[in-house]
Amino acid sequence: MNKNTKIYIGGFAVIAVIVIITLYYGATQGFEFGGTDDAAGEIAPSSGWFSGIWGDYELPGETESMLFALQAAIGAVIIGYFIGRYTVKKQ
Repeated sequence: MNKNTKIYIGGFAVIAVIVIITLYYGATQGFEFGGTDDAAGEIAPSSGWFSGIWGDYELPGETESMLFALQAAIGAVIIGYFIGRYTVKKQ
């Protein structure tokens, strides 16, 4: 193993330990992992502070899922582009 590989493995191990400790602490303290939709509903439940692009109209579940998948795909393409560009530039 070369020096860079050892550094990557060590960094990954440190991150894994931090994640495990954080999840264990949260589980023992009774934390609940909720999404941002739940948190936003608790902060401003339809009080008129914010209305979406379509006003008070709620989109059907299929449309929300499609928009979320589209957002995830666009993000993956952007991240993949920069990782590929960095890899090619490095070589």
